Amino acid sequence: MQKKLKKTPDFKNEIQEFEFWSSHDVTDYFDTSKAERVIFPNLKLTTNSISLRLPEWLLASLKQMANKRDVPYQSLMKMFLVERVEKELGRVG
Repeated sequence: MQKKLKKTPDFKNEIQEFEFWSSHDVTDYFDTSKAERVIFPNLKLTTNSISLRLPEWLLASLKQMANKRDVPYQSLMKMFLVERVEKELGRVG
């Protein structure tokens, strides 16, 4: 027997939509058995600029590590942050 799907609400903005989907199960609203994988090649993540004060030794160490990897130090910092956040959230072994 097929499950009766709920109607997706209309959202006023992305924040409202984010809050909704953070607390609701998508399978109550969509038949995921019909889902297809798609690729959005030109999609760019939304980013925000922040100011971050770091001790000089830490910034120098980050720049040195980034230089060895041949990546910008800010990109390396983002990679480190993503790894740690995913670990803390239990998304990475």
